Amino acid sequence: MKKTLTLIFTALLCFFIISGCQKSDNTNGTVYNPPVSSTSFMFDTVTNITIYSAKTEDNPEEILKDVTKICNDLENKLSKTIEESDVNRINKSKGEAVEVSDETAELINLSKKYSELSKGAFDITIAPLSEVWNFQNENPTPPSDDEINTLLTSVGMDFINIDGNTVTKTNPDTEIDLGGIAKGYIADKTAEYLKSRNVTSALINFGGNVVTIGSKPDNTPFKIGVQKPFAETNEVCGAVSSKDGTIVTSGTYQRYFEYNGEKYHHILDPKTGKPSNSGLLSVTIEGTKSADADALSTACFVLGLDKGMELIESLDGIEGVFITEDYDIVTTKNSTFEKL
Repeated sequence: MKKTLTLIFTALLCFFIISGCQKSDNTNGTVYNPPVSSTSFMFDTVTNITIYSAKTEDNPEEILKDVTKICNDLENKLSKTIEESDVNRINKSKGEAVEVSDETAELINLSKKYSELSKGAFDITIAPLSEVWNFQNENPTPPSDDEINTLLTSVGMDFINIDGNTVTKTNPDTEIDLGGIAKGYIADKTAEYLKSRNVTSALINFGGNVVTIGSKPDNTPFKIGVQKPFAETNEVCGAVSSKDGTIVTSGTYQRYFEYNGEKYHHILDPKTGKPSNSGLLSVTIEGTKSADADALSTACFVLGLDKGMELIESLDGIEGVFITEDYDIVTTKNSTFEKL
Protein backbone atom coordinates (compact mmCIF):
# COMPACT_ATOMS: atom_id res chain seq x y z
CA MET A 1 0.00 0.00 0.00
CA LYS A 2 1.25 3.44 -0.83
CA LYS A 3 0.42 6.63 0.97
CA THR A 4 1.58 10.02 -0.21
CA LEU A 5 0.77 12.60 2.40
CA THR A 6 1.43 16.21 1.55
CA LEU A 7 2.45 18.38 4.47
CA ILE A 8 -0.26 20.84 5.40
CA PHE A 9 0.60 23.77 7.63
CA THR A 10 -2.51 25.15 9.25
CA ALA A 11 -2.35 28.93 9.35
CA LEU A 12 -4.26 29.98 12.45
CA LEU A 13 -5.18 33.35 11.06
CA CYS A 14 -7.74 35.82 12.37
CA PHE A 15 -9.21 37.98 9.64
CA PHE A 16 -12.58 39.43 8.80
CA ILE A 17 -14.71 37.43 6.38
CA ILE A 18 -16.87 39.88 4.46
CA SER A 19 -18.90 39.03 1.40
CA GLY A 20 -17.48 40.65 -1.71
CA CYS A 21 -14.06 42.25 -2.06
CA GLN A 22 -13.82 45.18 0.33
CA LYS A 23 -10.91 47.30 1.54
CA SER A 24 -10.14 49.05 4.78
CA ASP A 25 -7.14 50.98 6.03
CA ASN A 26 -4.84 50.59 9.03
CA THR A 27 -1.16 51.20 9.80
CA ASN A 28 -0.25 48.42 7.35
CA GLY A 29 -1.95 50.27 4.50
CA THR A 30 -4.90 48.81 2.62
CA VAL A 31 -6.35 45.66 4.19
CA TYR A 32 -8.08 43.32 1.75
CA ASN A 33 -11.31 41.75 3.00
CA PRO A 34 -11.28 38.94 2.09
CA PRO A 35 -7.54 38.46 1.49
CA VAL A 36 -6.38 38.03 -2.10
CA SER A 37 -4.67 34.74 -2.93
CA SER A 38 -3.41 32.59 -5.79
CA THR A 39 -2.74 28.85 -5.96
CA SER A 40 -0.49 27.01 -8.39
CA PHE A 41 1.58 23.83 -8.73
CA MET A 42 5.37 23.88 -8.59
CA PHE A 43 8.11 21.41 -7.70
CA ASP A 44 5.54 18.65 -7.35
CA THR A 45 3.57 20.51 -4.71
CA VAL A 46 0.66 22.90 -4.34
CA THR A 47 1.71 26.48 -3.62
CA ASN A 48 -0.35 29.33 -2.23
CA ILE A 49 0.32 33.05 -1.80
CA THR A 50 -2.11 35.20 0.18
CA ILE A 51 -1.89 38.99 0.48
CA TYR A 52 -3.60 40.57 3.50
CA SER A 53 -2.48 44.18 3.22
CA ALA A 54 -0.28 46.52 1.20
CA LYS A 55 0.74 50.17 1.02
CA THR A 56 0.06 50.53 -2.69
CA GLU A 57 -2.72 51.37 -5.10
CA ASP A 58 -1.62 48.49 -7.35
CA ASN A 59 -4.13 45.72 -7.93
CA PRO A 60 -3.10 42.81 -5.63
CA GLU A 61 -4.26 40.31 -8.24
CA GLU A 62 -1.82 41.83 -10.74
CA ILE A 63 0.96 41.64 -8.15
CA LEU A 64 0.22 37.94 -7.73
CA LYS A 65 0.29 37.40 -11.49
CA ASP A 66 3.70 39.06 -11.66
CA VAL A 67 5.11 36.98 -8.82
CA THR A 68 3.79 33.79 -10.44
CA LYS A 69 5.86 34.61 -13.52
CA ILE A 70 8.94 35.00 -11.32
CA CYS A 71 8.29 31.63 -9.67
CA ASN A 72 7.80 29.91 -13.02
CA ASP A 73 11.05 31.40 -14.33
CA LEU A 74 12.95 30.11 -11.31
CA GLU A 75 11.40 26.65 -11.57
CA ASN A 76 12.44 26.53 -15.23
CA LYS A 77 16.04 27.02 -14.10
CA LEU A 78 16.10 24.89 -10.94
CA SER A 79 13.91 21.86 -11.69
CA LYS A 80 15.70 18.67 -12.69
CA THR A 81 12.70 17.39 -14.63
CA ILE A 82 12.27 20.37 -16.96
CA GLU A 83 14.16 19.84 -20.21
CA GLU A 84 17.07 22.26 -20.69
CA SER A 85 16.80 23.69 -17.19
CA ASP A 86 20.16 24.48 -15.61
CA VAL A 87 19.92 21.40 -13.40
CA ASN A 88 18.83 19.19 -16.29
CA ARG A 89 21.82 20.32 -18.35
CA ILE A 90 24.21 19.70 -15.44
CA ASN A 91 22.83 16.20 -14.96
CA LYS A 92 23.16 15.36 -18.67
CA SER A 93 26.75 16.60 -18.82
CA LYS A 94 29.60 14.10 -18.59
CA GLY A 95 32.29 16.38 -17.25
CA GLU A 96 32.13 19.30 -19.64
CA ALA A 97 31.59 22.78 -18.20
CA VAL A 98 27.99 23.99 -17.94
CA GLU A 99 27.13 27.68 -17.72
CA VAL A 100 24.22 28.35 -15.37
CA SER A 101 22.17 31.31 -14.19
CA ASP A 102 23.07 33.45 -11.20
CA GLU A 103 20.22 31.87 -9.24
CA THR A 104 21.36 28.30 -9.91
CA ALA A 105 24.95 29.16 -9.01
CA GLU A 106 23.81 30.83 -5.80
CA LEU A 107 21.74 27.82 -4.81
CA ILE A 108 24.49 25.29 -5.53
CA ASN A 109 26.91 27.34 -3.43
CA LEU A 110 24.34 27.51 -0.62
CA SER A 111 23.87 23.73 -0.89
CA LYS A 112 27.62 23.25 -0.55
CA LYS A 113 27.58 25.43 2.57
CA TYR A 114 24.92 23.33 4.28
CA SER A 115 26.51 20.08 3.17
CA GLU A 116 29.71 21.16 4.93
CA LEU A 117 27.89 22.46 8.03
CA SER A 118 25.95 19.20 8.37
CA LYS A 119 28.94 16.99 7.52
CA GLY A 120 27.13 15.56 4.53
CA ALA A 121 23.68 15.08 6.06
CA PHE A 122 22.33 17.49 3.43
CA ASP A 123 23.48 16.57 -0.07
CA ILE A 124 21.94 17.56 -3.41
CA THR A 125 23.83 14.77 -5.23
CA ILE A 126 21.44 12.07 -3.97
CA ALA A 127 19.31 12.54 -7.11
CA PRO A 128 20.00 9.03 -8.54
CA LEU A 129 19.10 7.48 -5.19
CA SER A 130 15.82 9.41 -5.05
CA GLU A 131 15.03 8.15 -8.53
CA VAL A 132 15.71 4.50 -7.74
CA TRP A 133 13.56 4.71 -4.61
CA ASN A 134 10.88 6.24 -6.84
CA PHE A 135 8.48 7.52 -4.19
CA GLN A 136 6.35 9.02 -6.98
CA ASN A 137 5.50 5.57 -8.33
CA GLU A 138 2.03 4.17 -7.78
CA ASN A 139 3.44 0.91 -6.36
CA PRO A 140 7.07 1.51 -5.34
CA THR A 141 9.35 -1.20 -3.98
CA PRO A 142 12.66 -0.83 -2.13
CA PRO A 143 15.75 -1.05 -4.36
CA SER A 144 18.30 -3.79 -3.69
CA ASP A 145 21.40 -3.17 -1.60
CA ASP A 146 23.50 -3.72 -4.73
CA GLU A 147 21.62 -0.96 -6.57
CA ILE A 148 22.03 1.41 -3.64
CA ASN A 149 25.73 0.68 -3.17
CA THR A 150 26.42 1.23 -6.87
CA LEU A 151 24.69 4.62 -6.82
CA LEU A 152 26.43 5.69 -3.61
CA THR A 153 29.73 5.81 -5.52
CA SER A 154 28.46 8.92 -7.36
CA VAL A 155 27.10 10.70 -4.27
CA GLY A 156 29.11 13.53 -2.73
CA MET A 157 29.37 17.30 -3.05
CA ASP A 158 33.08 16.97 -3.84
CA PHE A 159 32.01 15.74 -7.28
CA ILE A 160 30.51 19.18 -8.02
CA ASN A 161 32.85 22.07 -8.80
CA ILE A 162 31.55 25.60 -9.25
CA ASP A 163 33.53 28.63 -10.35
CA GLY A 164 31.38 31.71 -10.78
CA ASN A 165 28.55 30.54 -13.03
CA THR A 166 30.44 27.53 -14.39
CA VAL A 167 29.59 24.07 -13.05
CA THR A 168 31.61 20.92 -13.77
CA LYS A 169 31.29 17.37 -12.49
CA THR A 170 34.33 15.26 -11.67
CA ASN A 171 32.18 12.13 -11.71
CA PRO A 172 30.10 11.81 -14.90
CA ASP A 173 27.46 9.73 -13.07
CA THR A 174 26.79 12.38 -10.42
CA GLU A 175 23.44 14.15 -10.66
CA ILE A 176 21.91 16.87 -8.52
CA ASP A 177 18.40 17.56 -7.25
CA LEU A 178 17.71 20.97 -5.71
CA GLY A 179 14.25 19.93 -4.50
CA GLY A 180 15.40 19.97 -0.88
CA ILE A 181 16.27 23.67 -0.98
CA ALA A 182 14.74 25.23 -4.11
CA LYS A 183 11.23 25.69 -2.71
CA GLY A 184 12.65 27.67 0.17
CA TYR A 185 14.79 29.71 -2.20
CA ILE A 186 11.84 30.53 -4.46
CA ALA A 187 9.73 31.41 -1.41
CA ASP A 188 12.46 33.84 -0.34
CA LYS A 189 12.51 35.44 -3.80
CA THR A 190 8.72 35.67 -3.71
CA ALA A 191 8.85 37.49 -0.37
CA GLU A 192 11.53 39.88 -1.67
CA TYR A 193 9.38 40.76 -4.67
CA LEU A 194 6.20 41.25 -2.66
CA LYS A 195 8.02 43.57 -0.27
CA SER A 196 9.36 45.53 -3.25
CA ARG A 197 5.72 46.05 -4.27
CA ASN A 198 4.95 47.40 -0.77
CA VAL A 199 3.04 44.36 0.44
CA THR A 200 2.97 44.64 4.24
CA SER A 201 1.19 41.45 5.28
CA ALA A 202 1.24 38.15 3.40
CA LEU A 203 1.54 34.41 3.85
CA ILE A 204 3.51 32.30 1.37
CA ASN A 205 3.11 28.51 1.53
CA PHE A 206 5.18 26.48 -0.92
CA GLY A 207 4.30 22.93 0.01
CA GLY A 208 4.97 23.50 3.68
CA ASN A 209 7.75 26.04 3.25
CA VAL A 210 5.99 28.94 4.93
CA VAL A 211 7.19 32.54 4.75
CA THR A 212 5.42 35.39 6.51
CA ILE A 213 5.60 39.03 5.49
CA GLY A 214 4.93 41.31 8.41
CA SER A 215 2.25 40.30 10.86
CA LYS A 216 -1.49 39.71 10.58
CA PRO A 217 -3.60 42.79 9.81
CA ASP A 218 -4.35 43.12 13.54
CA ASN A 219 -0.56 43.40 14.13
CA THR A 220 -0.26 40.07 15.95
CA PRO A 221 2.15 37.38 14.68
CA PHE A 222 0.99 34.67 12.31
CA LYS A 223 0.41 31.35 14.07
CA ILE A 224 1.55 28.41 11.95
CA GLY A 225 0.37 24.96 12.97
CA VAL A 226 2.85 22.07 13.11
CA GLN A 227 1.19 18.87 11.97
CA LYS A 228 1.04 15.85 14.23
CA PRO A 229 2.90 13.11 12.31
CA PHE A 230 0.65 10.49 10.69
CA ALA A 231 -2.54 12.12 11.98
CA GLU A 232 -5.32 11.31 9.52
CA THR A 233 -7.14 14.63 9.81
CA ASN A 234 -4.27 17.13 9.53
CA GLU A 235 -4.31 17.43 13.30
CA VAL A 236 -1.74 19.86 14.68
CA CYS A 237 0.24 19.25 17.85
CA GLY A 238 1.15 22.89 18.34
CA ALA A 239 1.96 26.15 16.63
CA VAL A 240 4.85 28.53 16.13
CA SER A 241 4.66 32.30 15.86
CA SER A 242 6.12 34.15 12.89
CA LYS A 243 6.53 37.77 11.89
CA ASP A 244 8.76 38.40 8.86
CA GLY A 245 10.08 34.86 9.19
CA THR A 246 9.93 31.35 7.83
CA ILE A 247 8.78 27.96 9.09
CA VAL A 248 9.85 24.74 7.32
CA THR A 249 9.18 21.12 8.29
CA SER A 250 10.68 17.85 7.08
CA GLY A 251 8.82 14.73 8.19
CA THR A 252 8.51 11.03 7.49
CA TYR A 253 4.74 11.32 7.11
CA GLN A 254 4.94 13.70 4.15
CA ARG A 255 5.75 10.99 1.62
CA TYR A 256 6.24 7.29 2.24
CA PHE A 257 5.18 3.84 1.12
CA GLU A 258 4.64 0.53 2.88
CA TYR A 259 6.16 -2.72 1.65
CA ASN A 260 5.90 -6.06 3.44
CA GLY A 261 4.65 -4.29 6.55
CA GLU A 262 7.50 -1.77 6.74
CA LYS A 263 7.31 1.98 6.11
CA TYR A 264 9.88 3.62 3.83
CA HIS A 265 9.93 7.42 3.92
CA HIS A 266 11.44 9.86 1.44
CA ILE A 267 14.16 11.51 3.54
CA LEU A 268 17.28 9.63 2.48
CA ASP A 269 20.54 9.48 4.40
CA PRO A 270 23.28 10.35 1.87
CA LYS A 271 25.70 8.03 3.67
CA THR A 272 23.53 4.89 3.50
CA GLY A 273 21.33 5.64 0.50
CA LYS A 274 18.33 4.51 2.54
CA PRO A 275 15.56 6.31 4.46
CA SER A 276 17.12 8.01 7.46
CA ASN A 277 16.83 6.01 10.66
CA SER A 278 17.45 8.90 13.04
CA GLY A 279 14.68 8.26 15.56
CA LEU A 280 12.72 11.32 14.45
CA LEU A 281 9.31 11.81 12.84
CA SER A 282 9.71 15.47 11.96
CA VAL A 283 11.89 18.55 12.31
CA THR A 284 10.52 22.08 12.09
CA ILE A 285 12.92 24.97 11.61
CA GLU A 286 12.17 28.60 12.49
CA GLY A 287 14.33 31.25 10.83
CA THR A 288 14.47 34.26 8.56
CA LYS A 289 15.46 32.68 5.22
CA SER A 290 13.41 29.79 3.87
CA ALA A 291 16.24 28.33 1.78
CA ASP A 292 18.36 28.03 4.92
CA ALA A 293 15.49 26.50 6.88
CA ASP A 294 14.73 24.12 4.00
CA ALA A 295 18.25 22.69 3.99
CA LEU A 296 18.48 22.64 7.78
CA SER A 297 15.19 20.79 8.27
CA THR A 298 16.47 17.93 6.11
CA ALA A 299 19.98 18.00 7.57
CA CYS A 300 18.76 17.97 11.17
CA PHE A 301 16.33 15.15 10.46
CA VAL A 302 19.15 13.00 9.09
CA LEU A 303 21.51 13.98 11.93
CA GLY A 304 18.99 13.03 14.61
CA LEU A 305 17.96 14.80 17.80
CA ASP A 306 21.30 15.37 19.56
CA LYS A 307 23.44 16.33 16.57
CA GLY A 308 20.56 18.24 14.99
CA MET A 309 20.05 20.30 18.15
CA GLU A 310 23.79 20.90 18.32
CA LEU A 311 23.84 22.19 14.74
CA ILE A 312 20.90 24.55 15.26
CA GLU A 313 22.28 25.92 18.51
CA SER A 314 25.53 26.77 16.71
CA LEU A 315 23.66 29.08 14.30
CA ASP A 316 22.30 32.55 15.01
CA GLY A 317 18.61 33.27 14.44
CA ILE A 318 17.62 29.61 13.98
CA GLU A 319 15.29 27.60 16.22
CA GLY A 320 13.95 24.07 15.96
CA VAL A 321 11.12 21.74 16.97
CA PHE A 322 11.92 18.00 16.96
CA ILE A 323 9.28 15.28 17.20
CA THR A 324 10.71 11.86 18.06
CA GLU A 325 9.36 8.43 17.15
CA ASP A 326 7.89 8.32 20.67
CA TYR A 327 6.05 11.58 19.90
CA ASP A 328 8.15 13.50 22.39
CA ILE A 329 8.50 17.17 21.39
CA VAL A 330 11.88 18.79 21.98
CA THR A 331 12.55 22.44 21.17
CA THR A 332 15.55 24.72 21.17
CA LYS A 333 15.77 27.37 23.87
CA ASN A 334 14.15 30.28 22.04
CA SER A 335 11.63 28.42 19.89
CA THR A 336 8.18 30.02 19.74
CA PHE A 337 6.48 26.60 19.66
CA GLU A 338 3.41 26.23 21.87
CA LYS A 339 1.51 22.99 22.38
CA LEU A 340 -2.18 23.07 21.50
